[in-house]
Amino acid sequence: MSVRHFLDLSDAGSDAITRMIDEAKSRKSDRTGWAKGRPDADAPLAGHTLAMIFEKNSTRTRVSFDMAMRQLGGTSLIMEAGSMQLGRGESIADTARVLSRMVDAIMIRTDDHAKVEEMARHATVPVINGLTDRSHPCQIVADLLTIVEHGKPLKGLELAWFGDGNNVLHSILEAAGLMRFNVRCAVPDGFAPSAEFLAFAREKGARIDVVTDARVAARDADILVTDTWVSMGQAMADEKIAAMQPYQVNAELMGCAKTDAGFLHCLPAHVGDEVTQDVFESERSWVWDEAENRLHAQKSILLWALGRL
Repeated sequence: MSVRHFLDLSDAGSDAITRMIDEAKSRKSDRTGWAKGRPDADAPLAGHTLAMIFEKNSTRTRVSFDMAMRQLGGTSLIMEAGSMQLGRGESIADTARVLSRMVDAIMIRTDDHAKVEEMARHATVPVINGLTDRSHPCQIVADLLTIVEHGKPLKGLELAWFGDGNNVLHSILEAAGLMRFNVRCAVPDGFAPSAEFLAFAREKGARIDVVTDARVAARDADILVTDTWVSMGQAMADEKIAAMQPYQVNAELMGCAKTDAGFLHCLPAHVGDEVTQDVFESERSWVWDEAENRLHAQKSILLWALGRL
């Protein structure tokens, strides 16, 4: 079997994503009441080791992958790029070849998507994209799991996005095409998502609208999603924040959506900027379920990448 890399959602496809969601739900349910460090009953990745490379700060990605490996019976190595030879000029290709001789899978969280692509070209073990400036597929598997858990079928779902056309939105658009739901992107002029991801979703049959009026996007939506307006390392923050102000998710915007609509945010949140306190802390906010589900989603991603799902 060829090596299964997970750089974008399309690497797995719709059937595998459905299996990931079902597996995550099942394993999550089976652990009810258990200590979090206790391995799953079948410990399917016993003897396996995941190497995690971080060139960007992380809380949820770091902890969820580490705990995912523990619960699956394996172990993980956490490496900061600055403390590796990678941070002193060793090539990504050489790093990939060395790690492939020592571990069973590699997760990398970085900036330029070309880095994970190069890692995958030279690795002989699965490479998982923990985040790049282009996409964030692991986050979206957790988001889809959260949406399904809250009783909303994915097919025909109406999802509204507010703010920057960033990496998280790119993966949402990819998911829309694969899982057959619709997206209305409310973004200011000059901040639209990549034409590549818009075209992919539309070619797969999803209805994708890009609008500048946040209320139009929110109308009768099942899910409202936003993210921080300024990502790590981005310049021109003041100008960008000014452009994003009309896209804040607040009570008025939630009032335009369906009465049972949920709110998602991948975190960390800047409450008072992209979302108001009353929405963030409301019963319609699913952000804590979403954050926990990063763990359960990572377990399914790892199992798929290693040929166990």
